[in-house]
Amino acid sequence: MTNPPALFDRPLLTRRRARAVVQGFADFLHVEAAEQVKERLEEVNRTFTQPAIVGGYPDLWAAMLGLDDATCVADDEVLALAPGAHDLVIHALSLHQANDPVGQLVQCRRALKPDGLMLAVLFGGQSLSELRSVLAQAESEITGGLSPRVVPMADIRDLGGLLQRAGLALPVADAAKLTVTYADPVALMRDLRAMGETNVLNDRHKRFLRREVLLRATALYQTHFAGNDGRITATAELVFLTGWAPSESQQKPLRPGSAVTRLADALGTREEDPER
Repeated sequence: MTNPPALFDRPLLTRRRARAVVQGFADFLHVEAAEQVKERLEEVNRTFTQPAIVGGYPDLWAAMLGLDDATCVADDEVLALAPGAHDLVIHALSLHQANDPVGQLVQCRRALKPDGLMLAVLFGGQSLSELRSVLAQAESEITGGLSPRVVPMADIRDLGGLLQRAGLALPVADAAKLTVTYADPVALMRDLRAMGETNVLNDRHKRFLRREVLLRATALYQTHFAGNDGRITATAELVFLTGWAPSESQQKPLRPGSAVTRLADALGTREEDPER
């Protein structure tokens, strides 16, 4: 059996992440995502003593979450995590750039102790919808074709299914949509570069974006996605995936038909026969 071709150029991604850090990393979306991860961990109401963080910037995340004792590993194809060694694994805003996202989640599950928590946050399918739209229209108008310019991101419904495929129990997927404003589309693209979130698709166009396409896309962006103050908007969708390593201590769903109490009794109503 042959493996499918890799979607992302991972060596290029590593270089661009390193460049972003050297040139002044734009971390504000990581800060927002980390704050929301904190809130979710507080809701769990459990003390984690052996956490691990996976991502492109795991040390940054350990500092933001106050997990100074966390094991920090890169989001490589094979994660440097020992099996059954952790009670918490956080996959920190990088799963959208994984060639095998299910494999990443499987490895996170294997690194967990029974009833350990896996929490992943990644960019969802609504992210950069405005930029995708104007780039596609501009390139189609000027060149008569399309090329992949923005990394594809999955819909939350598809992402939720990854948890079950990875063998995680009690799966939950939810999302938060953020709107960021910029002076112009060029400022947005500059910020994406400073986040290490530029196009690293293997099938990307290897030449720079043509000036005519860039100018047309900028004009379209200002026309369709600018506010009254002239600033353009950009959407960032954060998807949170939560699952637990299976354990005998966890609650199990009842078998269909095993209920011993009628719903009508629980609601204090009278059950009506639909045939009457």
